[in-house]
Amino acid sequence: MGKSAYLFPGQGSQCVGMGADFYSHSPLARERYDQAETFFDFSLKTISFQGTMAELIRTHVTQPAIFVLSVIIHEELNKRGCQPDMVAGHSLGEYSALVAAGALSFEDGLNLVKLRARAMQSAAEQNPGTMTAVVGLEAAQVEEVIAASDFGGICQVANYNSPAQIVISGDVVKVQAIMPELKKAGAKMVVELTVGGAFHSALMQPASEELATALAKTTFQAPVCPIFSNVTGTATQDPETIRTRLLQQLTAPVRWTDTLINMQKAGARRFVEVGPGKVLQGLAKRTLDKVTITGISTVKDLEQLSC
Repeated sequence: MGKSAYLFPGQGSQCVGMGADFYSHSPLARERYDQAETFFDFSLKTISFQGTMAELIRTHVTQPAIFVLSVIIHEELNKRGCQPDMVAGHSLGEYSALVAAGALSFEDGLNLVKLRARAMQSAAEQNPGTMTAVVGLEAAQVEEVIAASDFGGICQVANYNSPAQIVISGDVVKVQAIMPELKKAGAKMVVELTVGGAFHSALMQPASEELATALAKTTFQAPVCPIFSNVTGTATQDPETIRTRLLQQLTAPVRWTDTLINMQKAGARRFVEVGPGKVLQGLAKRTLDKVTITGISTVKDLEQLSC
């Protein structure tokens, strides 16, 4: 039958009303949301359940909203006896994955996510940037176009999402100047994303300095199952390696294609997206074959799942 891999989504998977059904039906969810309310100077519940997308897409709101819901869904799965053999999370989702694997407590994870989100938002205000999705070119082709560009500024690959989907990140002028070059190189689609900054690029360096201090003070346990890291796409269960890779993650690309392929090589045959949206399910379908791919984002999804 093969092993189960849990995938935890990152920023961009948020949706209006997320988590409201769990709060209504689950005492565990109510406890987690009520606990999270004490961490912020805004109501995470109100914005998640009733807020507008304009409110929800702000980085300092989006990241804890996705994190809390993802952890709740995992805990509900755990109550039902569903356990992963390995985990991974896309960017922010790596923190949810670490909590699910027992490497981080919920409270420590929420503290780190809170600090990370605010630090990233601050870095984006200091160093304005943007991100662009590129569809239909291989990673090497995108890298060649970036390397050949004579426009000044920062531009680098931020996400290796699937064999045919790459995201670039950097200075607004530099990224926008490279977009026509990517089309000339044969990209089927080149779309600038609605994001709050140039995430997973050197422009996030100010945020990494603040996060380094918090990570150094945080206790990490050995996870109960392997976690596949964004920056390498490979598995680890070593707490110090986890700490180091979380810091590197802010300015390094997310190697999601490698992550999925390496999980499959490690025996994963069932991939479950744990959290809002279906972004990671789509990437898995475009990357892997001969595997089962599903997701849990609502109470209805949970009730229909068979471990």
